[in-house]
Amino acid sequence: MINQAKLKDVKIGTQLNHFLLLSKIEVKTARTGKEYLNIELRDESLSLSGKLWDNYSQFLGSVAEGSIVKVLGQLEEYQGQPQIKIAKIRPAQDADSVSMEDFLPKSRRDIIDMRNEFKQLVESVRDTHLTALLHNIFRGGALELYERAPAGKSWHHAYIHGLLEHTLEIAKICDLLCSFHKEVNRDLLITGALLHDFGKTQELGIDANFEYTDKGKFLGHIVIAANIIDSEAAKIPNFPEDIKQQLIHLVLSHQGKLEFASPVEPKTLEAIILYHSDELSAKANAYKLAINTDDNGTNRWTRFLPLAGTSLYIPPKSNENIKESLFD
Repeated sequence: MINQAKLKDVKIGTQLNHFLLLSKIEVKTARTGKEYLNIELRDESLSLSGKLWDNYSQFLGSVAEGSIVKVLGQLEEYQGQPQIKIAKIRPAQDADSVSMEDFLPKSRRDIIDMRNEFKQLVESVRDTHLTALLHNIFRGGALELYERAPAGKSWHHAYIHGLLEHTLEIAKICDLLCSFHKEVNRDLLITGALLHDFGKTQELGIDANFEYTDKGKFLGHIVIAANIIDSEAAKIPNFPEDIKQQLIHLVLSHQGKLEFASPVEPKTLEAIILYHSDELSAKANAYKLAINTDDNGTNRWTRFLPLAGTSLYIPPKSNENIKESLFD
C-alpha cells in the first residue's frame, strides 16, 4: 500500500497529495447555468466529494468510475461537511503501482481468525446431510469469493470481508440463543446463518462502489441463495425434504417482513431467531459506522440517517485514545 495519510485522519485546511479511487463522476449544472464535474473520491477510510469547474473535458475522457487518480488539493469544509478542493488531478499511471483494492474499505478483523471461526462453525454442525451441503457450497472459488465479498453496498458491513464478518456475528448470536432455548434445532439454525446471505457473492461486485450485478438486480441475494441450496441439496442422496424446506425458509424469511423484501415472514423458531440476529448485527454495524463517520471531536449527534429514521448520539471519549475506525 502506498504511504499516505488516510482521509479520515486529514484535518480541514490540510494540503492533499493523494492517490484516490474515483467512485463517482458526473456532469452537473449549477444554478448559474455553468456546468461542472461532480466527483466522489475515496480511500479505505472515507469517501469525499470534489468538483472541477473548468477545463475538465480531457480528464473526463480519460477516466471512469473505478479509476485511480492522483489528486493535489486541499481539504475544506462546505455546508458542515468535508470536501476536497481540487487544484490538479490526473489518472494514475502504471509506474504508480497502485490497485483498486488498495482504496476499498476492509474489515478490521483479521481474516485468518475469521477463517478459523468459520471452519469451527461448519465443523460444529453434526447433521450429516447439512454438513455435506455446507462442504459442497463452501468450496473452491465460491469460498474465496465468500471470504472477500462485502455484506452490503453502503448500509452495513460494506467492505472487503464484510460478508464473512457479518455471517460470523449472526452465527454467534444464534449459537448463544441456542444455549437459552434447547428446543431450537441448532444444526439447522447455524447452517441457515452461514448460508442466509450466500447469494450476495453473486449479487454484489467487488468494485469501486460494490455495485449490484445484473443477476443481483434480476433475482436478489435471497432468491440466489435459495436456488443454490435447492440445487446442491438435490445432489446429496436422501437429503430430507422437510429439512431442505425449513432451511430454504430460513433464507427466504431472514429479512423478517414482506416490506423488507422477504418473500415470506418467519414461521419457525429458528427463522425468528435468525431474523433478529441478522437485524442486530446489521444495525449495530451501521450505527457504529455512522457515529464514527460523523465524529469530528466536537459533534454531539450524527446527521439525520434516513435508514435509521433518526440521528444518533455520539458519546464523549472516556480517554485520550485515537478515534476508533471501522477499517484497517
